[in-house]
Amino acid sequence: MEDKLSRVAQGIPPSGIRKFFDIVTEMKDAISLGVGEPDFDTPWHIREEGIYSLEKGKTYYTSNSGLIELREEVCNYLDRRFDLKYNYKEEILITVGGSEGIDVALRALLNPGDEVLVPEPSFVCYKPMTTLAGGVPVPVPLQAKNEFRLTAEEIEAHVTDKTKAIILAFPSNPTGAIMDKGNLEAIAEVIRKHDLVVISDEIYAELTYGVKHVSIASLPGMRERTIIISGFSKAYAMTGWRIGYAVGPKAVIDLMTKIHQFAIMSVPTTSQYAALEAARNGDKDIQEMCGAYNQRRRFMVDSFRKMGLDCFEPLGAFYVFPSIQKTRMTSEEFATKLLFEQKVAVVPGTAFGECGEGFIRCSYAYSIENLKIAVERMGAFVKKHTP
Repeated sequence: MEDKLSRVAQGIPPSGIRKFFDIVTEMKDAISLGVGEPDFDTPWHIREEGIYSLEKGKTYYTSNSGLIELREEVCNYLDRRFDLKYNYKEEILITVGGSEGIDVALRALLNPGDEVLVPEPSFVCYKPMTTLAGGVPVPVPLQAKNEFRLTAEEIEAHVTDKTKAIILAFPSNPTGAIMDKGNLEAIAEVIRKHDLVVISDEIYAELTYGVKHVSIASLPGMRERTIIISGFSKAYAMTGWRIGYAVGPKAVIDLMTKIHQFAIMSVPTTSQYAALEAARNGDKDIQEMCGAYNQRRRFMVDSFRKMGLDCFEPLGAFYVFPSIQKTRMTSEEFATKLLFEQKVAVVPGTAFGECGEGFIRCSYAYSIENLKIAVERMGAFVKKHTP
């Protein structure tokens, strides 16, 4: 069969995250800081609503766009939490997680050869999805000295006459970086100048610390050129429910819905009813989980600094991205040796782009007890391997 397979799909490397996750699952007494998944159970009232929908026999297809009451509630939520106003009948699509939203947005936008700017380090799916949609991903390296925030100058340096879109992902996986309103205003000017479309992955919008998330779509002249992708996985601990959404201008949502119609039909009905409860009554759950993440965040940053590793303070998501350059090991070498010597799994920064060399990603979406054990082992490892 090998000669029958897609050369495009074959040419895409596997995820650098899953490699270490697969090893650690077979290693006794290992601790993984590698996967970005909340350690909380989905809040009971949300699970209960999903269960109740099954008991009531609500197992039918929904509209391709999603339950109309869910679309309305998500739009109410965006207005309430982020002052974003969208028409629930025309400007929203319920998707199978945020990942499907990104995929469908790219397929709706791109013609063969269109370039998409991908600021890196970034989540592992953006470049492969761009390639599979016929586009050309163009990495835009971000810098630690700027706390991995994107600048107008970095966009200007990579725009060509083939550039159609840019993917923004703030708060960031893997760095935890955010973009405040001032940062966004600076890049919005360049984006408008070059008439770019923005795919804004805001899945971590609720997980910010000491600052409130600002969407680029809220800035003048940006709503009409921005597709916001988000979902319920991170804020509500609903990863396995696989439910997200996209909001944006009617023309692009219509086309995304057409693609979704043929590829997916509709999102699982049970998940939609659970998500409806989350969007309607889940604000308190977000607050409680975010408070726990914030405690862990401060502990992790402080722990890495005590090890002698440079680590900027992330203000979003649930990751830290410390520099391991003082050990004089590559990111891959550090992560591999740490796993086999101390049974702690982290992700090498290069899994998120070449400019991630010299860094590792550690998720703190784990219990504080496990984090304490992990940093104790890592501290011993760093001490041993630092010249």
